[in-house]
Amino acid sequence: MPRSYREMEDILMRELHLYHHPIAVTFLSTEDEMNLFKEITPHVIPARPLTYCQWEIAARMQGQTVVGEKKQLGCHNARISFGWAGIDEDDIEAVAQEYASREVAELIVGSKPRLPLDSLQGVAVGPLGNAVMDPHVIHFYCDNFQSHRLAVEYMAATKTHPLRPMICESSSACGGGVFCWREQSFNVTPSCTGSYNSGKTERGEVNVFIPASRLEETVEFLEQRLRRMPENTFPGADICKNCSVIVFRKGFQKMDEGAAVPQNGGDS
Repeated sequence: MPRSYREMEDILMRELHLYHHPIAVTFLSTEDEMNLFKEITPHVIPARPLTYCQWEIAARMQGQTVVGEKKQLGCHNARISFGWAGIDEDDIEAVAQEYASREVAELIVGSKPRLPLDSLQGVAVGPLGNAVMDPHVIHFYCDNFQSHRLAVEYMAATKTHPLRPMICESSSACGGGVFCWREQSFNVTPSCTGSYNSGKTERGEVNVFIPASRLEETVEFLEQRLRRMPENTFPGADICKNCSVIVFRKGFQKMDEGAAVPQNGGDS
């Protein structure tokens, strides 16, 4: 029986010990899609232009669904990713000054993943569990070990190995999501400068993206594995493998009020 988005979020939050809501990213291509999304989904709208990373803060930290349009996106890199701005000479020159090479700048700017110009009316980001319309990408902000666990579950569920992530000079959140959707492929990226500063990833979070079309089978595999190996939960015991010092023995159970209390953890 298909799981709801709420059920899948609950499983992921519980089993991966996530700090943040997984984000359902929905690309709204037409005005009709935009109006329908707003009609059936409780949402907020940026009161002033913000970065895409800041839209996602409301989704992952505050549990709000944000619907934004071009005029409300105050980040040029994200505008390029979403097809709301083209690449011009100023973009190339800015990167060329940083890396002292026009050749490198043209390569970096021209090869970033992006959507066709004017192909979107808006982008919605919100907690996975609140999704009403089917999203396109699920974006996780997580730590290193959580990101690896997600990758392993995805690889096993989809029979894809090894994974080949896409890392850009910038645009880790916006471009990373666009790449995931266009390629229909798992993606993981470290935080770029914008994701670190505007996106508030001071804990060292990384960005993990799963195509929404592959999410349910990934969650299903996670649950099956935990049923087979209930002792092998995530994140598990943070203990060095085969360590001869960290050992636990079964203690005695106190049977009645007169029973002696074992000392030293029951090792007598």
